[in-house]
Amino acid sequence: MKRLLACAGLSLACSLACALDFTDDAGRRHQLPGPAQRVITLAPNLTEMVYAVGGGSQLVGTVATSDHPEAARSVPRVGDHQRLDIERIVALRPDAVLVWHHGNAGRELAQLEAAGLRLVYLEPQRLDEIARAIERVGTLLGREDVATQKALALTTSLASLRAQHVASEPVRVFYQVWQQPLMTVNDRQLVSDVIRLCGGRNVFGQLAPLVPQLSTESVVAEQPEVILAARETGPEASTGGARREPGHPSFAMWAGFARMPAVKHRWLYTLPGDVISRQGPRIDQGVRAMCQALDEVRTERAHKRARDPSY
Repeated sequence: MKRLLACAGLSLACSLACALDFTDDAGRRHQLPGPAQRVITLAPNLTEMVYAVGGGSQLVGTVATSDHPEAARSVPRVGDHQRLDIERIVALRPDAVLVWHHGNAGRELAQLEAAGLRLVYLEPQRLDEIARAIERVGTLLGREDVATQKALALTTSLASLRAQHVASEPVRVFYQVWQQPLMTVNDRQLVSDVIRLCGGRNVFGQLAPLVPQLSTESVVAEQPEVILAARETGPEASTGGARREPGHPSFAMWAGFARMPAVKHRWLYTLPGDVISRQGPRIDQGVRAMCQALDEVRTERAHKRARDPSY
């Protein structure tokens, strides 16, 4: 009897110790009896977080764009940013579905909730919030130790880069999201956080929409010193740093504006799109690429001023 009572006590202690209680980025409180053993991710950055904390074996479904790390490519697909396969998601019996709200249709998310699934919203809006999101994923999957290490490594890396650029002379930046229609981001978008950390200033940061649509004339009027665009397809979307590519198709529309500083001095760069735009554990690689481009502009600008004081 004593042995049975002792075992029962240990079982209760483990149950209490393993119970999860946390609040997600939508302000929703989640109480689980223990770590989620079966999870689905509805955004590639969330997939990367799951693998970063060592939870790849607990991932039972994800979206078509989840391509990193390599193991993620073999995880069953449950849809893409245009449509989710609700029936398949339900059939996979996930303990939790990790959601990036702005990347998924509200109607489909409502359908998942109506089916009784637990939706956990993780949507870091600032660089410093990404480490916290990694920790939350670690908590959800019962992998707190690894998550803490990963979060600390990311925080340390970003702090080092920030310290290197805290006194850097500003560079006027136009971040080109798309050509047709011409689009950019405002200061509430994470890419602008990256620009600021590297000592840049988003020339359209004060516009109200998160992703403003622009006219060609409005860009010319701002006279950006550097134009940046993401490499979105192929292996180059995830690898390499900044590349100075004035001849890249993304910049073809600016060829006729030779007086604009970015065009005049050929300060047109592409960045690895996956690491600069995904709010995930590789964001510090995106920051390094951004800082590389802006540092090169500063160096060349200083040389030009040394040769021509009127510059």
